[in-house]
Amino acid sequence: MASVPFDQLDGFIWFNGEFVKWADAKIHVLTHGLHYASAVFEGERAYGGEIFKLTEHTQRLHESARILGFRIPWSVEEIDDACRQLLAKQGLQDAYVRPIAWRGSEMMGVSAQNNRINLAIAIWDWPSYFDPEQRLKGIRLDIAEYRRPDPRTAPSKSKAAGLYMICTLSKHAAEAKGYTDALMLDWRGRVAEATGANIFFVKDGVLHTPVPDCFLDGITRRTVIELARRRGIEVVERAIQPEEMESFEQCFLCGTAAEVTPVSEIGPYTFQVGEIPRLLMNDYAEEVRPGQRMAAE
Repeated sequence: MASVPFDQLDGFIWFNGEFVKWADAKIHVLTHGLHYASAVFEGERAYGGEIFKLTEHTQRLHESARILGFRIPWSVEEIDDACRQLLAKQGLQDAYVRPIAWRGSEMMGVSAQNNRINLAIAIWDWPSYFDPEQRLKGIRLDIAEYRRPDPRTAPSKSKAAGLYMICTLSKHAAEAKGYTDALMLDWRGRVAEATGANIFFVKDGVLHTPVPDCFLDGITRRTVIELARRRGIEVVERAIQPEEMESFEQCFLCGTAAEVTPVSEIGPYTFQVGEIPRLLMNDYAEEVRPGQRMAAE
């Protein structure tokens, strides 16, 4: 993470159709997205000057906004083009890309039917989400107090800012105990995901992962499933009970920020950093940047 506060970084931000200086990309304190979490966002990575699966991310941004009841006034193609232009303008090859859309400050209250829909894109240098040395040893996860909500109570198919409040609380609580992250269960008590990444387990050479019925079916998650099947590894998507973790041999997280990260411990359960997570770390590295190999071998 950057040692300089994010509002003090250099460069430009694409803001409602214009490139503005980083320090000038400001909104009013009475912005609906700040008070009522009426905002959706994406997280993307650029490798070697190319943003991985950019259009899939932009399409999901539009769909997230639709679920929250607003329309982004820029097309998928226009947003893709803005991301590519900004990456070049920032002069970065390997970077993190953050588009965000939100309701503005025209109305302040639960109802905000007439608020402008704003869109901004920021790109910055952001290395591995987890410490590289920890990744190779396997990170340690706590089991979170808060659970992913019933989809009848929250728009779980949207990458909505408000859904991440319990993720922040859970990650902070885990870090306070010396863990790197936290595993979240769903409202039924089943295994769901980590605070910002999907989860996979290995048993007898088969990958097991929860059905994403109350959390995002991540773009990286789908990529990892495809990579595993290319190798002939069976992938089973199913309901997973917490007590099953005792029988799993290996575990890893995956996400745009996390990429593929082995897990060595979740609460009382321990896992080997075995062959399948290491293979998929390398396969993912080659998928996003052909020819690259991780230090995991």
